[in-house]
Amino acid sequence: MNIYDYTLEDLEQYFLSIGEKKFRASQVFEWLYRNKATSFDEMTNISLKLIEKLKEDFTIEVIHLKIKKESIDGTIKYLFELKDGSLIETVLMRHSYGNSVCVTSEVGCAMGCSFCASGELGLVRRLTLSEMVLQVLYIDNELQKRSERVSNVVVMGIGEPFDNYDVLLKFLNVINYPKGLEIGARHITVSTSGIVPKILEFSDFPLQINLAISLHAPNNDLRSKLMKINKVYKIEEVIEAVKLYIKKTNRRVTFEYILLKGVNDSMEHAKELVRLLRGINCYVNLIPYNKVDTKDYDTTDHERAEEFLSILVQSGITTTLRKGHGLDVSAACGQLRAKEMRK
Repeated sequence: MNIYDYTLEDLEQYFLSIGEKKFRASQVFEWLYRNKATSFDEMTNISLKLIEKLKEDFTIEVIHLKIKKESIDGTIKYLFELKDGSLIETVLMRHSYGNSVCVTSEVGCAMGCSFCASGELGLVRRLTLSEMVLQVLYIDNELQKRSERVSNVVVMGIGEPFDNYDVLLKFLNVINYPKGLEIGARHITVSTSGIVPKILEFSDFPLQINLAISLHAPNNDLRSKLMKINKVYKIEEVIEAVKLYIKKTNRRVTFEYILLKGVNDSMEHAKELVRLLRGINCYVNLIPYNKVDTKDYDTTDHERAEEFLSILVQSGITTTLRKGHGLDVSAACGQLRAKEMRK
């Protein structure tokens, strides 16, 4: 087994099962995530006998980088190749508040959103814990060479995170663990296209992880055209689930809204969005569309985007217009992977 497929609790049970103290799990975690050990032989506070046992039962495997593209704005797009040959993407975005990594949760995507490249080739499989964790660890290792670190993680890459729910929760615990990468819960965001039962279930998760909802339309007719998931969970059901989530957790929810030229960016759409979200403890993130070669959608003009923003802000809804990232390196979800697979 790849040891990165084990949570701290899994390792504690492992050590207890072989007659060792469970604190050994914390020691191993610290070597893997803090000291970036690539071999059990580096773990100097563990006996040689126990190291040999670890070698028998585990491997320390890393993720293979296939392509790395750096944008003029500092965004870096990584295309990783997994052991079975599958390709996944991860993005490093540089912000004033730190280094944010956008993590993929599945090989491909079953959601089939009409504007997104991630689902063009369908869903292949869900990622393992190690395949998710190693995306963050690889980039953190690179940043460490420049005396930097990953400060924020967003699970917004290829795939629907709530479709890989059990692994997702393990991943969140691993990257948050103090002896590990120690990324604060409030610096971690999970984005979902609106799987209502999982939104409600996620409200019971003890860590104060941020929740983001991919909305992209203010009504059912338009959202169903853009996002197939809306045919299963109508916009009213998603909003009601969000209200229940907020009531239970007392945490603000982010709504993501990609602006598509001539599709969902009219002033009437903005007013409709205000009516939909009024009274909800939320934050709206307006996102300029990162154009995909195989899609017919285009990016909203900046002036129109600012007008859309103004209507929301003047109506009392906290809203920002996100700056585009990595437009020159296919940084939108699934673009680089799709291009490479078409080759």
